[in-house]
Amino acid sequence: MWLAGGVDPDDRMNAEERSQLIRRSGRMLRPYRRQVIGTLLLVVLWTACTLAGPAIVRYGIDVGLGERTKHGDSGALNLAVVLYIAAAVISYFVYRLQIVAIARIGENFLRDLRTRVFDHLLRMSMTFFDTQKAGVLVSRMTSDIDSMGELVQQGLAMFVTNGLLLALSFIVLFTLSWQLTLVCLISLPLVTVASIKFQRDSNKAYLAVRDHIGQTLSTLQEGISGVRIIQAFARERTQTDEFIHKNRALYDAHMESVRISAWYLPIIDFAGIGTTAAVIGIGGWLVHKGSVSTGTVIAFVLYLANLFEPVQQLSQLLNIVQSAAASLHKLFGLIDTPIDLGEIPGAVDLPERGDLVVSGVTFAYAGTPPGSPAVLNNVNLTIAAGERIVLVGPTGAGKSTLAKLCARLYDPIEGTISFGDVDLKRATMGSLRQRLVVVPQEGYLFDGSVADNIRIAKPSASEADITKSLQKLGILDRFESLPDGLNTAVRERGSRLSAGERQLVSLARAALADPAVLVLDEATSSLDPGTERIVEHALEQLMAGRTVIAIAHRLTTAERADRIGVVADGRLAELGTHQELLKLGGRYTALFASWSGNTLT
Repeated sequence: MWLAGGVDPDDRMNAEERSQLIRRSGRMLRPYRRQVIGTLLLVVLWTACTLAGPAIVRYGIDVGLGERTKHGDSGALNLAVVLYIAAAVISYFVYRLQIVAIARIGENFLRDLRTRVFDHLLRMSMTFFDTQKAGVLVSRMTSDIDSMGELVQQGLAMFVTNGLLLALSFIVLFTLSWQLTLVCLISLPLVTVASIKFQRDSNKAYLAVRDHIGQTLSTLQEGISGVRIIQAFARERTQTDEFIHKNRALYDAHMESVRISAWYLPIIDFAGIGTTAAVIGIGGWLVHKGSVSTGTVIAFVLYLANLFEPVQQLSQLLNIVQSAAASLHKLFGLIDTPIDLGEIPGAVDLPERGDLVVSGVTFAYAGTPPGSPAVLNNVNLTIAAGERIVLVGPTGAGKSTLAKLCARLYDPIEGTISFGDVDLKRATMGSLRQRLVVVPQEGYLFDGSVADNIRIAKPSASEADITKSLQKLGILDRFESLPDGLNTAVRERGSRLSAGERQLVSLARAALADPAVLVLDEATSSLDPGTERIVEHALEQLMAGRTVIAIAHRLTTAERADRIGVVADGRLAELGTHQELLKLGGRYTALFASWSGNTLT
């Protein structure tokens, strides 16, 4: 059955986890405790006004219409009318304030939670992102937050007010007449059993619906993203059939949830009607005996609405509450994920210049099966200040991994990497990112202007600082010629700029940061020849006077380096200048011969 497959195990919590969740949520709400107290007072006031209505009606009938005194008291009746209207008016305005107050607290909570989760994600290491699916992380900030937002915007006020109203209604009913209260309890077993079954079945159905929504949206996203491939191979019918299958499963899931509601809601209505009939019948008999007044019976009938309607609403809201709690549990779990590449206590700043020393480094990516070979094994390398070294080797040899370790995007399993005799693990993150900068193979741009994207390297940089960095690279004219100059909007992912212009922005960022060490992932490998020359010229200006670690896919880059390191089988197999390695006749000679042959053909 689809219900079994639709329940996410992560949505289930034991009693201890729920208790911890409540305590932790309470700690997050401490900054808003005054607002919470004020809101609770509004809830109590609204509940009091709601419960006052039937009591005023009872007074008006018993006293104003002369049930007790056998003759009417117009003054009491008028007072009852005025009090009832006053209670209704106060209830109206208090309820409005209450809804806004509860929503404000909830939205503040969600705002703080979003910020904490996003801030934590940005501090996580590359190891974390290697092992986590991007879609799952995005869903934490979207569907999980939306699930909680649904509770905040729609259900929280109803949940709090109905819960308090239900509890206080029982107390008031027992105070008025314990006999009629016992009559009200006749339907309690039926309502309890039906509510428990509804809650259990609807919870499964709700989780299944959410699961099928995710599958349907995933199929839709794949179809839109891969539309070129789909059309190129005439796979439209196949993809449509797949979507129809997922869409039908979603339809079935929704209809199952409707069927569950279809049997539950009439039961609650029937219980309410039956209880009302019993109260009127037995109440009339008690009135005839003189045990209760007519006003008391009528008040009981009015109060019954405060019993069954809240039960119905609470049963329906419970799934939203559980879903929100499960989402909050997942978000807290994400926040609790340790930052494995953080700054240790007592960290020190890196010196402005120094040698970069790799000593006995061994590394394997997280999730590597036991017994599998490490990506790097016992690598030793010393790069002098101002030296340019190029790493070459076959795909998967570990050259990119070594470069990332040198920039501390990862930490080695064994061994150390130091800059200026300071272990990178002991360095402050601020000085580390200032001294060592990575320029990726493809420049990534954020939505904003050209200047905004360059300023990412140094948020405090002025317009003059940005202009100066572009002048150093000899590319200022290129960007000033854009429609709005440096204020030109690059659009999402820099779609308004060419690949070469995006890479030039990436180089300008590095120039603005002014690092001691540059880690380059072949910044010109994906460019056309004309643009490549412009980028290479800018790159030469950027590398001047800096330590450079470059990953080369084209060996023309290696020829111009001070030294070349050949990475193969997880180790530094060869190290030397271009001419030295050619004379050696080893791996580099074979790579160079293969590359030269390909460029000549």
